[in-house]
Amino acid sequence: MAGEGAGVGSDGRQRLLAARNAYTRTASPHHDEVPPHVAHRARREGGLGTADIGALPPWKRLRAGTRWAGALMAVAEAEVRPATAAAVAAVRDTSLSRSAAARAGRAAPAGLPGLVSGDAPAPAVLTAAAPDRRAACDRRAHAGLRSLGIPLAHSRGRYGRHIDAIDRLLAAAPDPVRTWTPRETDTALSCLPSLSPAPPSA
Repeated sequence: MAGEGAGVGSDGRQRLLAARNAYTRTASPHHDEVPPHVAHRARREGGLGTADIGALPPWKRLRAGTRWAGALMAVAEAEVRPATAAAVAAVRDTSLSRSAAARAGRAAPAGLPGLVSGDAPAPAVLTAAAPDRRAACDRRAHAGLRSLGIPLAHSRGRYGRHIDAIDRLLAAAPDPVRTWTPRETDTALSCLPSLSPAPPSA
């Protein structure tokens, strides 16, 4: 299995199911309560503010004491929310495919520290803005895709390719994996590298 949009075979399906089960056993059932709260405020107020973005590092296990976080705190709230409003609108646009919406959302919050480049902070913001349509994108999820034979190039636009790879993976997978949300898939992918390799087929 190769390429950025390949399906997953029976061994891969079993590994994904095992990884998803491992996540649900070890993660708190309250861990994913943050994004819906952030999404609700974004709908009400027309974008994500500094406090909303500040709630995300613990959820995504990001380091809050980084340069981008300090720089973001130096930006006026009156500038942050309008800058994220276009991203929120883009990722919620159901007329776009999930990968196209991911690309549009990724390109929208121009200039905000932490959201210009890199895999973790910006996708966390977009996932919180539309938790039913988005998946997080970090080194653990990439490692999970790579372990299934779906490597992603490190070039520009990787978040859109990440969502596209998840959509293709789900479309080609048998039940129950086919019915997973992108976020459920992302949690399984993040746990995959910590599992033992699948045994060779008989």
